[in-house]
Amino acid sequence: MNTWVKRMMVALLALGIGQAAWAEDMPDLDELIQKAKQGSVPAQSSLGAIYLFREDYASATYWLRKAAEQGQQTAQKNLGLLYYDGVGVNQDYEEALKWFRKSAEQGYADAQYVLGWMYTQGQGVRQDDTQAVRWYRKAAEQGHADSQYNLGVMYANGQGVRQDDAHAVQWYRKAAEQGFVDAQYNLGVMYTNGQGVRQDDTQAVQWYRKAAEQGDAKAQFNLGVAYEKGEGVRQDYIQAVQWFGKAAEQGLADAQYNLGVMYANGQGVRQDDTQVVQWYRKAAEQGHAKAQFNLGVAYEKGEGVRQDYIQAVQWFGKAAEQGLADAQYNLGVMYANGQGVRQDDTQAVQWFGKAAEQGLADAQYNLGVMYANGQGVRQDDTQAVQWYRKAAEQRDAKAQSNLGVMYANGQGVRQDDAQAVQWYRKAAEQGLADAQYNLGVAYDNGQGVRQNLVIAKEWYGKACDNGLQLGCDAYRELNQKGY
Repeated sequence: MNTWVKRMMVALLALGIGQAAWAEDMPDLDELIQKAKQGSVPAQSSLGAIYLFREDYASATYWLRKAAEQGQQTAQKNLGLLYYDGVGVNQDYEEALKWFRKSAEQGYADAQYVLGWMYTQGQGVRQDDTQAVRWYRKAAEQGHADSQYNLGVMYANGQGVRQDDAHAVQWYRKAAEQGFVDAQYNLGVMYTNGQGVRQDDTQAVQWYRKAAEQGDAKAQFNLGVAYEKGEGVRQDYIQAVQWFGKAAEQGLADAQYNLGVMYANGQGVRQDDTQVVQWYRKAAEQGHAKAQFNLGVAYEKGEGVRQDYIQAVQWFGKAAEQGLADAQYNLGVMYANGQGVRQDDTQAVQWFGKAAEQGLADAQYNLGVMYANGQGVRQDDTQAVQWYRKAAEQRDAKAQSNLGVMYANGQGVRQDDAQAVQWYRKAAEQGLADAQYNLGVAYDNGQGVRQNLVIAKEWYGKACDNGLQLGCDAYRELNQKGY
């Protein structure tokens, strides 16, 4: 039986037993059967519910139909559920709709809710969000939590009503206060995002906790994030790990990934690369792109697993195909270096290009190098300059230095020593030895800047300190000249 139907049946059975008790306090099933045979509508409805719970669908259908045809709203609703789920009768949405409507028009909230759901889904009737809202509202105004939640969703999404976050919050709150877990989670999200209510992390945490304690995985994850970041609660990595763990054990990929990150950083748990790989793998196997990338990095570096470039390429590839720029870049590097795949500059250029288009500076720099050297692509200094510039503007020191070289040599741009110095300086100030040396040369020769051998010596010295022998040689030469 459909679990949703079964849940409603359990509730209806409880109502049915209550009716049986009301119907002259009948002590046992035989007495209830006798009353049902004598034409007692409440007994027929209750007996149908009991048979339904016992999964004697033929008997359930028989007695529910008798009561339903006499206008008993609970039996009408129950009979509609049988037709909806195809239990004891052939599945028939139109017949289900007929009985739900009869019950709903008598004001029965459960039937109103299901009728709204059928309009939402277009089952047995043309899909109609406006009608769905109408029936959800009728049930919601009677305190029906499922309907209150669904009505909130309709307002949040602008389905069948004008989009209105404030109304969404109103209905989520009504359902949440009845313990409806999805509403508690959604209300937390509204507080997190400041939708329909003033942004309030403390309130968000309150509602996430209520849902999390009922086992809602998304709420457990969000509560973990709150503890990790210290939003709405005091930062507590141990609590973050606890809640990520609960959600991760339920299979939530985001939580599995975050738990892996906590193990990687030793936050709230002892650092453990083996655990890192375990949780990344669980998330990666569900298609989580960042987990796939991180698992690739683990294989590339041999952290938590034996180093395996083939596996690294496999996981980088999965994440790259999902558009993750870091994975596209790493995959390009693997092709460029022939690690885990046959060396292939054309493939390297392809993947660098994908990441570069997304704004990844490392990829933009590498793509510039490929164009400058004609590797995997026709040599093109203009394209090289274009990609160096994009990376340089993101403060990539190597790109800034190379862009300076292109200006100094007039490659892909008009020769301009002043521009060369500008870009050398940006890279040099970030500690790049080649740029420090080139800036020293510019001051030494007065190219793009007024000649100043003292300043030249200073930059040569910095380059030397960063391990560039050319800088050391130039520094020594000026030093010997007394500068």
